[in-house]
Amino acid sequence: MGPVSAHIDGVRITPSAAKPCQVLALLALNPDRVVTKSALFDELWAGDPPASATNTLQTYIHQLRRLIDRALGTQATLSARDILATERGGYALRLHGGDTDVREFQQLTRVGAAAFEAGDLRGASTLLGRGLALWRGPLLADVQVGPMLALDALTLEDLRIAALNRRIEADLHLGRHHEMLAELRALASENPINESFAAHYMICLYRSGQVRTALEEYQRIRGALADELGIEPAPRLRRLQEVILSGIDPLEQVTIVGPPAGRWSPARGLQLPAAV
Repeated sequence: MGPVSAHIDGVRITPSAAKPCQVLALLALNPDRVVTKSALFDELWAGDPPASATNTLQTYIHQLRRLIDRALGTQATLSARDILATERGGYALRLHGGDTDVREFQQLTRVGAAAFEAGDLRGASTLLGRGLALWRGPLLADVQVGPMLALDALTLEDLRIAALNRRIEADLHLGRHHEMLAELRALASENPINESFAAHYMICLYRSGQVRTALEEYQRIRGALADELGIEPAPRLRRLQEVILSGIDPLEQVTIVGPPAGRWSPARGLQLPAAV
């Protein structure tokens, strides 16, 4: 995942023109499902399609089918219309046994999350790591993005952050704190007001014997939150500071399996018991 890239048998079919690429991206993010003309109009013209919208969309579909036909060659059993199918009310990208990296990412993170909840930390780390490795950069970085693609991109970014937090938590519990220091330092630096990344980094520092630096990280994010948002750190982060000051290993206070209802969400990362 990253810049849009589509291939058939190794032959690239990604259009160079912006609007057909936008259409392909929306169809590819919804494979084997009908994307209505109304949704395509919203994406391409932000809810204000011109009078020529239907004909223009048909032109974009025709351009995509020409690219697909060239990639299929003359001996193919499928046609471009079999792959980019006209359906009642819209169009669908039929994969016919193919796959997308988005679908693979969703499958890996779904299975990885199940392993995490079941307490299989090694399995969770491996599966989530494989899913995260599919990201090649910012999603749709080379595509003109309308409201439909923007929503899809936000949803996938939320899934990425959730998977990343789970994988980090699994790796911390597996004792991989020394090898994670550089990654977590970068995440905390690149996301200066993300409390989950700060919490992970503080725990990693503590377990690496850098207690003072862990407490300095708390003061850093506290100042960043005050400057940027005018707020104090969340109670969970303040409790984490108290646990570190007390000399107790923070991971001993973290529930991996069966967290209390309403206290945990994957996007927020580590959660400490309220009594700490």
